[in-house]
Amino acid sequence: MKVFQNKVEVILDALPYIRKFQGAVAVVKYGGSAMIDPELKREVARDVALLHYIGMKPVVVHGGGKEINNWLARLGKKAEFAPNGLRVTDKDTMEIAEMVLGRIGKEIVELLQHHGEAKSVSLSGKDAGLLQAEKMRSEYDLGYVGEVTAVNTDIISNLLEDGYIPVISSVALGADGQTYNVNADTAACKIAKELEAAKLYLMTDVDGILDKNKKLIHRINRKEAEVLIEQGIISGGMIPKIKSALEVLSIGVQSVHIINGTLEHSLLLETLTSAGVGTMATWD
Repeated sequence: MKVFQNKVEVILDALPYIRKFQGAVAVVKYGGSAMIDPELKREVARDVALLHYIGMKPVVVHGGGKEINNWLARLGKKAEFAPNGLRVTDKDTMEIAEMVLGRIGKEIVELLQHHGEAKSVSLSGKDAGLLQAEKMRSEYDLGYVGEVTAVNTDIISNLLEDGYIPVISSVALGADGQTYNVNADTAACKIAKELEAAKLYLMTDVDGILDKNKKLIHRINRKEAEVLIEQGIISGGMIPKIKSALEVLSIGVQSVHIINGTLEHSLLLETLTSAGVGTMATWD
């Protein structure tokens, strides 16, 4: 009987959040190890489908760096990175990246559609001019790496209105006619901004932002985050994530959640429980 009571308590804990986020747009940046492990891929798809069923409007934005590296190796081509950590994308690499990202998008759609009426559509950022970009300015020649300059959300809004889950790959088209590989975190942030999303989830391989004692910070605001960056407590790859979070918070996105995609059901636990499992960043 105790087990059943615990299950009921979980449902009751979720009820206020289900009510609060009815009809809310939630952008999920899907990446990291959760895209590699087959069981985690199924779990993430089920979680996104459940958010859809309880009345939220999820939009999935994905990259695929590890898969791109695997395919480059299989084709006898070495992945190249600039000293600043960014991928160097020549013409051949861009073609491989576009192919791999398209394949990943279709796989996510297949996983989502295992769950009944969770209808979904795989989109390239090039479709309908969804993501527009220009060549990234850098001290290193990164090749076909772009920065998002504009987002056309019409196609996303129409799909959401018709009950579909858009699944978007981080590829963009430039005014010069070139195809560009763009950072999936940045693409997700730009899309969340233009959709005026209630929530943005950045799925990573770490639990979230840690304090000086390496303990998880469950909630952080702009001022607190800026102090931790200055103190060097927020460092490395977390800096661009939190800076992207602060940017979208400044223009209307209500909260940004940095969660560990290797933790089963992290998306649901962060959304539908009072404690959460990651770091929620807010403006105030």
